[in-house]
Amino acid sequence: MPKNRREFLTSAAVGAAAAWSYGPRLAIAAEPQEKARPDRKTREIAADVVIVGAGLGGCAAALAALRNGLRVILTEPTDWIGGQLTSQAVPPDEHGHIEHHGANRSYRELREAIRDYYRRHYPLTPAARANPRLNPGNGSVSRLCHEPWVAVAVLEGLLAPYCSGGRCILLREHEPIAADVTGDAVRAVQVRSSKTGRELTLHAPHFIDASELGDLLPLTRTEFVIGAESRDQTRELHAAEVANPLNQQAFTMCFAADYRHGEHHVIDRPDEYRFWSEFVPNMSPPWPGRLLDLTYSTPSTLKPKELSFDPALGRTKALNLFRYRQIADVRNFEPGTYAGNITLVNWPQNDYVLGPLVGVSSKEAQRHIARAKQLSLSLLYWLQTEAPRPDGGTGFPGLCLRRDLMGTEDGLAKAPYVRESRRIRALFTITEEHVGRDNRSMVTGELAASVKAATFPDSVGVGSYHIDLHPSSSGENYIDFRSLPFQIPLGALLPQRMTNLIAANKNIGTTHITNGCYRLHPVEWGIGEAAGCLVSFVRQHRTTPHAVHQSSPLLRDFQKSLHQQGVETNWPG
Repeated sequence: MPKNRREFLTSAAVGAAAAWSYGPRLAIAAEPQEKARPDRKTREIAADVVIVGAGLGGCAAALAALRNGLRVILTEPTDWIGGQLTSQAVPPDEHGHIEHHGANRSYRELREAIRDYYRRHYPLTPAARANPRLNPGNGSVSRLCHEPWVAVAVLEGLLAPYCSGGRCILLREHEPIAADVTGDAVRAVQVRSSKTGRELTLHAPHFIDASELGDLLPLTRTEFVIGAESRDQTRELHAAEVANPLNQQAFTMCFAADYRHGEHHVIDRPDEYRFWSEFVPNMSPPWPGRLLDLTYSTPSTLKPKELSFDPALGRTKALNLFRYRQIADVRNFEPGTYAGNITLVNWPQNDYVLGPLVGVSSKEAQRHIARAKQLSLSLLYWLQTEAPRPDGGTGFPGLCLRRDLMGTEDGLAKAPYVRESRRIRALFTITEEHVGRDNRSMVTGELAASVKAATFPDSVGVGSYHIDLHPSSSGENYIDFRSLPFQIPLGALLPQRMTNLIAANKNIGTTHITNGCYRLHPVEWGIGEAAGCLVSFVRQHRTTPHAVHQSSPLLRDFQKSLHQQGVETNWPG
C-alpha cells in the first residue's frame, strides 16, 4: 500500500478502496492506484466522473453512475452528505402524489429506506411500526418528517458498498478552489480539505456540478446568471420590471428544538437580539410588522395572517408552527424514548433577507451567514422568553435547542438552507410560460383549470410543486402561485458552451421565477439521477451530452434506458 493511500479514502472505504492514477488523455488506469507527485503540493486522482456537491442531486448522480459501472469521485463541503435533507436540515417538501408517482423509483426507495431505518433501530409503538406510511414526526408539511442524521445514515449506507469496493471515493469537507479548463472542456478540478488544508486535483472526462450554489460555474468560466431577470428578458407574468442579480430568495439557518414542559433551557441572549427583535423587513408589498412575531404575509395574497405556536399541540385555528415541521412525535415511540416532541425551525421568522450568498464577495457572504445565525438564535430566544402563550403568558423556557441533532456546537444546521443558486446559461431555459398555470393559460388560450404544463420531448424526469419564492434579498415579498405538474428537460442540464459539464442541482436552466418549483427535494434528486445516467450513457455510446440532446435516436435510446431504471419522464394521463 502506498504510504499516504488512506488519506484519499472515506472512513467506510479504508483498507478496501484505492485512488486512481491520471494517465495521458484522461485514461483510467486498469488497476486503481495513487500516483504521488512528491515535487508538487497537490495529489492527483481520476475517475470516470467527478461530482462536486453531495446533496440530493450529487448523491443521486453518484448512485446512478455507480450502478451503471462507472467510477466516481464525490466531494462534499460538510461532513454530512445529503444537502437540504441533512446538513441544511429540511424535511422533504413534496407533492401529494409522491407515494405513488411523480418521482423516480430510486427516490421513493430512499423514502422507504428512511422509514425502514426507524423500524429497525427505534422503539416504535406497534401502531407506528405497522403503519406503511410512517411519518416519524407527523409534521404537517410532509408525509415524511424525520431527523436529518437518519437520512445521512441511509445515504451513506447506499454508497457504502461502492466505497468499500473502491469504485467511489467520497471526499467529505472538501471544497473546489480552482479548475483546469481547455477551450470548452473541463480537464480537472482542484479541491481543498477544510480540515487539513490538503489539496487534491481531480481528473475525469466528465464533471457534474451538484453544489448548492453552482460553485463550479465561475471556476470553470461557464456562463451563468444570478438573481431576478426582467419581464422584458423572460416574458414571464411574475417577473420583475427591472433585472437585479442581487434579488435572490432568502436563505435560512435552520435548527431543531424539543419542548420539555416545566424545565428551563433558555439560551444566552444573542449578541444581535435587540436588532432582530425590533427588525421590520423593508418589503414591497409591505411586511405586516416585526419579523419576530406570529403575524406574517400570507404567501399567496400578501395579506397579514396570524400563526400560532403551541408546543403542547393544542387545537388552534391558525397554523401551529411547532407542528409544521415536527420531526419527532413522541406518540410514535415507546414511552421515554424522547423527552418531548421535536420541531425543525425553518419558518418565515428566520428567513434572512439582508443579503444574498452569490454575487457578493466571499467575506460578505460569510458575514450574511453569521448574521443569519444570529437571527435564528434570536428567534429561539424570543420564543423562549417573549412569544405569546395560549394561556395568556409569555415565553416557553422549556424549549431546548437540540445541538446533538444538528451535529454542531452552536445548534444550527451545518449549512444554510439555500433556495437559489447560480444558474447555467443552458441549451434550454424553463420559463413561467412552460409551468405556471396562469402564464401557460395565456400562451395556449386554454382555460386555467384544464391547462397542462409544456411537454418537453427531451424530458428526463418529472416534478410538481407550486412556484414558491420566499422574500428576497432586495426587498421583494413572497411570490407564490400555482404551477403545473412538470417535466425536467435535458436541455436545462446542459450549458450552452461547455461540453463535459452537467448541472445537477438548483443551477440548471431555470429563471428566478421557475427555480421556485424546481428546487425541492424530489426534483433535485431526479435532476441528479438524470445527470449520472447521462454520463454513463455517453461513455457507453462514445458520444457527448450535447449530441444526445441533438440526436433524436440517441435521445430516444437514453430515455429508454432511464425508463428501465425507474425514471419517470411523463405524468400519467
